[in-house]
Amino acid sequence: MTLPETSRQFMAARTTDHRLADAFVHVDRLRADGFGGILRAPMIASPGLAAAAGCDLHVKLENLQVTGSFKERGAYARMAALSPAERARGVVAASAGNHAQGVARSAAAMGIRARIFMPDGTPMVKIHATRGFGAEVEIAGEDFDAAKALALAEAQATGAVFIHPFDDPVVLAGQGTLAMEMLEDQPDLDVLVFPVGGGGLAAGAGLAARRIKPDIELVGVQADLFPSFANRFLGENRPVGGFTLAEGIAVREPGGLTGDILMDLLDDVLLVDERQIERALNLFISQMRVLPEGAGAAGLAAVLAHPDRFAGRKVGLVLSGGNVDTRLLSSLLLRDLARSNRLARFRIELVDVPGQLSAVSDVISRAGGNVTDVAYHKTFSDLPAKVTYIDISLEAQDANHMDRIRAALRGAGFRAEPAGY
Repeated sequence: MTLPETSRQFMAARTTDHRLADAFVHVDRLRADGFGGILRAPMIASPGLAAAAGCDLHVKLENLQVTGSFKERGAYARMAALSPAERARGVVAASAGNHAQGVARSAAAMGIRARIFMPDGTPMVKIHATRGFGAEVEIAGEDFDAAKALALAEAQATGAVFIHPFDDPVVLAGQGTLAMEMLEDQPDLDVLVFPVGGGGLAAGAGLAARRIKPDIELVGVQADLFPSFANRFLGENRPVGGFTLAEGIAVREPGGLTGDILMDLLDDVLLVDERQIERALNLFISQMRVLPEGAGAAGLAAVLAHPDRFAGRKVGLVLSGGNVDTRLLSSLLLRDLARSNRLARFRIELVDVPGQLSAVSDVISRAGGNVTDVAYHKTFSDLPAKVTYIDISLEAQDANHMDRIRAALRGAGFRAEPAGY
């Protein structure tokens, strides 16, 4: 898709920074040349998610990119615009993980030295992947903003080029390719929903979408622990900070350029809490069999949390990244099983005589349950010496099946009380 003169004028009208129009021209040329081999990620309809959300839902699977995230679109676009002299000086960046991998991959392909500052608490999967692409990684700073300050100081001291993760016209235009593909694949989308951290994806993709389909609705989503742009957009003063599953959008301040564009561009900004993000993440796994990270699930979380707002409409979502820590993923999946009562733990009092544990196991087996863990308590107990108890964890097919297992235990004379998760 080329950028006609009317679109140049449209871009220039959205911001006083006229570099933006030239950035989209640059990216259009890159697309015509194959866009550095970046995957044209598929756009998939999910009947299961659509049924849960009450709308016609289509998901752009950016987690399938080589780096596991849409971020390499903007990183590649910006790196491809470097002059030979700039390439020789090397690049420096700050990132909670996904931008880091995009910069590192492009730097390796172009023979450019890259040093990346990543904040404390960045998932190890993102750190290892960034190093795997050949970048030097420095773990420093309590959050993205602190890591960014260190990266800027490094650029100032060494002359390396700072590759901003979002507040850069060329990066914005690179992210905009995502929306171009979405509307090429599904021209009749009514609304696009984008996660918002620094604002690069929403601003770039929103601009690209509006130049193609001026009347399309654009909705941004933020984690309610980091409502930095939502505060500005909604005129509120919510606190910003905390531990969120969506570390990829945990930004204390949106970009200056991106913030101005989004104030003019977005129709709405929605906030989602940690429970809603967790639910969306688990639904992506169970309904689409795809792996999202927290920020990647934010858009779905918003649609699920506001069903009336999207009811009956054709909605485009971006699963923006899939670089989730495997230990966290395991915990989330188990928590989802527990909340749906497919996994439960019961405390059962027993007379301390042989055969009691075997009898309990037999009842559970006959009821079709699966024992996953048993903890036998005798020494550290305030029960009478001839009485003990066990904590037993069970898997069931669904909540009703779990209720039948508990009823079977009680019917056999065992007192089975929930022991928590």
